[in-house]
Amino acid sequence: MGEFVNLEVADGIGTIRLSRPPMNALNVQLQEELRAAAQEATERADIRAVVIYGGEKVFAAGADIKEMETMSYTDMVDRGTALQSSFTAVARIPKPVIAAITGYALGGGCELALCADFRVCGDNAKLGQPEILLGIVPGAGGTQRLPRLVGPAKAKDLIYSGRFVDAREALAIGLVDRVVPPAEVYEAALAWAAQFAQGPAYALRAAKEAIDRGLEADIDTGLEIERMQFTGLFATEDRAIGMKSFVESGPGKAKFVGR
Repeated sequence: MGEFVNLEVADGIGTIRLSRPPMNALNVQLQEELRAAAQEATERADIRAVVIYGGEKVFAAGADIKEMETMSYTDMVDRGTALQSSFTAVARIPKPVIAAITGYALGGGCELALCADFRVCGDNAKLGQPEILLGIVPGAGGTQRLPRLVGPAKAKDLIYSGRFVDAREALAIGLVDRVVPPAEVYEAALAWAAQFAQGPAYALRAAKEAIDRGLEADIDTGLEIERMQFTGLFATEDRAIGMKSFVESGPGKAKFVGR
């Protein structure tokens, strides 16, 4: 698809692969290619789940500081919205998304991982938001998505200090969901995604939207979002297939068609 970001599709799983050696620094071009890949993954019916992967050695070690160093205040005013929205395009993919993290996921790399629904990392991974060490704060969602995931106190610890966390601590605080040997990260993410690729696509979409949108609202609004999603699924073919299969054969045997 692009010079630095490709979308590869197999067996219902789309892999958004970052490829800007040596560290997958997230420059402006990569951000825009990421947006395009996320949009394509959103629109394609043959993609039922998504994996974000930076390769065997590194997920993404953050923004391109050499590019950023020359930017003025007005440059960043002009760029800041596009920076955030390129990551939001990933967070809004209406399908299950799994980040497969090898090596470093720092700064913008950690923020990109936060846009996924789940995170699998190698036992040698290092994650963090070290922007404070540059005299700035996270600007691609870190101050918002990190506390929603690990809680405000732990998010402040990581953001105020800029320190890195290893895989063990990341798992303990809920920053990642699974830790595997580095060589197994991508395969573990694909195996996880495969569960969803055979699932009821619109029910998964509804679940993601109800949870994500509900977290942004008060409880009554969240319940209304849930009610609308729940009742709407009664118009889908997969709902009919799932309930018929349950009645006739018991749970977990339905063959969903994604409609």
